[in-house]
Amino acid sequence: MKKEFDIENLIRKNVRGLKPYSSARDEYVSDGSPMVFLDANENPFENGVNRYPDPQQRSLKQELANKEGLERGNILLGNGSDEVLDLIFRAFCEPSVDNVITLPPTYGMYAVLANINDVENREVWLTEDFEPDVDKILDAADSKSKILFLCSPNNPTGNSFSRKSIVKLLENFRGLVVIDEAYVDFSTTESWISHLQRFPNLMVTQTLSKAYGMAGIRLGICWASSDIIAILNKIKPPYNVNELTQQKALERVRDAASVKREISRILRGRERLVNALKSIPFVVHVHPSDANFVLAKVDNADRRYDQILKAGVVVRNRTTQPLCTDTLRFTVGTEAENEKLIEVLKSLQ
Repeated sequence: MKKEFDIENLIRKNVRGLKPYSSARDEYVSDGSPMVFLDANENPFENGVNRYPDPQQRSLKQELANKEGLERGNILLGNGSDEVLDLIFRAFCEPSVDNVITLPPTYGMYAVLANINDVENREVWLTEDFEPDVDKILDAADSKSKILFLCSPNNPTGNSFSRKSIVKLLENFRGLVVIDEAYVDFSTTESWISHLQRFPNLMVTQTLSKAYGMAGIRLGICWASSDIIAILNKIKPPYNVNELTQQKALERVRDAASVKREISRILRGRERLVNALKSIPFVVHVHPSDANFVLAKVDNADRRYDQILKAGVVVRNRTTQPLCTDTLRFTVGTEAENEKLIEVLKSLQ
């Protein structure tokens, strides 16, 4: 780090002195021994979910930690990545005082959460080739800039940011750098998780919604130093990840072979879709993708979106986003769904 980093300088004053709520399951942690639990005012009749879930999700965290060669203390789990992102705002950003920096076009929830938490959002647009403008980002930052959000691979553009640019930002931005890796499993680039020890201001968020196919259970992951995770644990709701989510997530994470097979099918589908899009007359440009979707510029996004919708296929019109005029975003589906989309595109006049 070129600038000295001290997490204590970033924490909100009220959070620094906060004494977290202690739940019954925090005060007594079961070791599996048969016990009579009369401490949490639960319904005693067993049905699989009558007991409160583990507030620290120890089994699931241990499985994830083993997978990445890190410790449980480096992980925070949330009710989707959106809860994780909201907790980061609430821990480090003083309302009406601090600011964050986002890089449009990007995931829209960063701006929404900034508004909800009354935090200024300083937007620094990506370059024309969808890369961070490092100098402009650093120029936009000041002593009140607490968080820089980098979505890589980026949504909606699909590209992974230059590692050289990210390193420069990690070394020179004085606040926290949150790298959102929701789509990293579809990329050949290395996750930034392996660099947590090198950069104390680095935070990485991931999700089970994409490659793991578990959008319905809402499970978000945050990787960071144990000091940062301890701060977030102070303010998270005591039982923010329910028992059914923990069970299903643990089952899925342990089934690495199935996840790998599905990722391979999606990558093959992405290649098929990219090649097909390049042959469609009204497609102007197909952007490179490291994600499970493809962004393409077309002649008239509004018109083509309506045509595709009438043919029974729902895609995403991104034409209102910065640098994305007349673009459509196509998620990679099953082989049959991809062929249906390609058939529809070829039929349009």
